[in-house]
Amino acid sequence: MALNKLMLAAMKALSYPDINVKKNYKLERRFVNITHYNYLKGFYKTWTHKITRGGADIPVRIFPAEEESSSALLFFHGGGWVTGNIDSYDRICANLARNTGCSVISVDYRLAPEHKFPIGLEDCYFAAQEIFSNCSLLNINPDEITLMGDSAGGNLAAAVSLMARDRGEFEPKKQILVYPAVYNDYSDESPFDSVRTNGTDYFLTAKKVQDYIDLYKSCDEDLKNPYLAPLLSTDLSGQPKTLVVTAEFDPLRDEGEEYGKQLIDSGCDVQVYRMPDALHGFLSLPPNFASVKTLYSLINRFIRSDKNDN
Repeated sequence: MALNKLMLAAMKALSYPDINVKKNYKLERRFVNITHYNYLKGFYKTWTHKITRGGADIPVRIFPAEEESSSALLFFHGGGWVTGNIDSYDRICANLARNTGCSVISVDYRLAPEHKFPIGLEDCYFAAQEIFSNCSLLNINPDEITLMGDSAGGNLAAAVSLMARDRGEFEPKKQILVYPAVYNDYSDESPFDSVRTNGTDYFLTAKKVQDYIDLYKSCDEDLKNPYLAPLLSTDLSGQPKTLVVTAEFDPLRDEGEEYGKQLIDSGCDVQVYRMPDALHGFLSLPPNFASVKTLYSLINRFIRSDKNDN
């Protein structure tokens, strides 16, 4: 399928140069924050809360549903574990709240390389544990909290789900993984064709993903850890009901779809959808874009599926 020209132009406008991330990650952060700043943030209400873990504050920003709702999306932002924050994802989370009827809780976990694996993941896990334990404060039902993330945030959502099963401290019922990074190798030796076919000419390059993961890991041994690369897990049983959405022209496409397949093979309830004619990062596009409309429709059906079955 030919890439839609409007989609390509929009994604190029949202993209940034393929600089050497390892040497210039601070510059990349500034560029991401500037290009993703939400100039309309004063047009809706949010409130920010801080969760303290080990002497460090983990800010979370709550985007209340426009109408009373007991459902929430606990959201982990993308950015390669190195860039992004709750400000750069402010517009995305506000649009999610508006278009899903759920409250959205966005977690500002600490970033690599200053805070390497597993610090950012443990921040996300701790925030999730606190929210599941005190959800009455937000007037939400713990069974209606859906873990969600895009790209590196999808990685974190999947890893939090695995940790929740292993530690037994709370039990997410659903997770939404949007073009998640779930593997550990983005070189030419990758087993996934999309790394080679989509890894050079589009918004996200395979080299950039490899640079991100090199900045995220504490040591090479981390690359074998399923909490860093969930696709390496030898036991995916007991995972929540899952929606995996990939993008057709994304180097991460095949690994996300393989993760969905392995979840299905492990007996989990999983839906996998490949967004046609889409690039990595399409969630950043305005809500009137066809791919974003389709994503919201998928999310709404997914989070309401159990209610509709009753």
